[in-house]
Amino acid sequence: MKLNKCLKHALNMVLHSPLRSWLTIIGIVIGVGSVIAIVSIGEGMEQSLTEQLDDLGMDLITITPGFSRGGDMRFGPDREGGQAAEGQATDDETVLGRTDVQALRGLSDIELIDTQIRGNVDAAYLGKSGSVSLTGVEQKVWSQITTSEIRDGRMLDSADQNVIVIGGGLADNFFDRPLGINKVITIEDSAFRIVGILDDQSNSIIMPLQMAYQILDDKEKDVYDSIIVKIKYEDDLDAVVEKIENKLMITRHVTENDKDFTVTSSKQTNEMRGEMMSSVSAFLTAIAAVSLLVGSVGISNTMFTSVLEKTKEIGIMKAIGARNRDILTIFLFHAGLIGLAGGIIGVIFGIILSGVMPSLMGGLPMARGGTIVSVDIIIIALSVSVLVGIIAGFVPAYQGSKLRPVDALRYE
Repeated sequence: MKLNKCLKHALNMVLHSPLRSWLTIIGIVIGVGSVIAIVSIGEGMEQSLTEQLDDLGMDLITITPGFSRGGDMRFGPDREGGQAAEGQATDDETVLGRTDVQALRGLSDIELIDTQIRGNVDAAYLGKSGSVSLTGVEQKVWSQITTSEIRDGRMLDSADQNVIVIGGGLADNFFDRPLGINKVITIEDSAFRIVGILDDQSNSIIMPLQMAYQILDDKEKDVYDSIIVKIKYEDDLDAVVEKIENKLMITRHVTENDKDFTVTSSKQTNEMRGEMMSSVSAFLTAIAAVSLLVGSVGISNTMFTSVLEKTKEIGIMKAIGARNRDILTIFLFHAGLIGLAGGIIGVIFGIILSGVMPSLMGGLPMARGGTIVSVDIIIIALSVSVLVGIIAGFVPAYQGSKLRPVDALRYE
């Protein structure tokens, strides 16, 4: 029997059982649609992450107190009475200080060093107040080392004192009225003038380091929460990280076993974020693929029923000369058509779903990158749906092809 006749027989089987066929197709539609939607969101996340990471600065290195090994961060007890001399590690506390900065300045690979402290403060404007994050920076180098961009105004200058730069979210939405350049807000009972607004959605405040020490009472002079380093040559990043670690271990009198500081680079952070997003995307795709498994069970059930219904027809076709492989081909075409129909509708459903999901998940960072539906994922989805249909229908199709003509003709 020719393939076109087998295909015609298979198509008639689908069309003559519309309700059963559609119920089976729905299972494939849900599986394919879910996979496409999740994969498209995952690709959108990865592209958005790549764009963000390109702007982060691959030449930046961050040093923080405490050491992380296998997810366990070791810190010293809270500082309550006194600091370690010049940032040296002691049995009582783990800090970064002026000695660490001086040690880093001795490395020729480093171009700029920014020391920072952080904390939460109460900010007030026109009678409304709230808690926001504050970062004190070395204003002489912060503008050269930061990856943030200014939306309005300017960066901090070396001569600035009672002035601040604020995040775009704080300027636009935090208070009852928007904040603008040269507006004055109160931070912990001290007045500060706004000279710049960042092009972001953060509720953060950036101010000169020495002023931040006065505002943040729990911070001690010349003790830092982090040291940001900009290297001269991006290609030397890994080598510079190793040099920084070796230098600080010498000056802090620690070894690999009792290291009390952590050195991280934008490159390492980017790789970790990328691996995390890939894992999340793979996990969600695996969950969606379960729907395809359920759909394949539905196809198997439909095929077994079709074989039972067509038993007498199988006997007639065999009696007039149809071979076992002809019968097998007809039923495999039947299963493949169901998978193909489910795949096509599933692709359309997945594209629509991928367009709707970002708006439904707009508050989540993972959805802000939008979605990307690639041609590759569409081709793969269609191929998988057809393959699932054929595999699920093989056993009942094989059983139908092995029926003896006499037994099939006698079947009631």
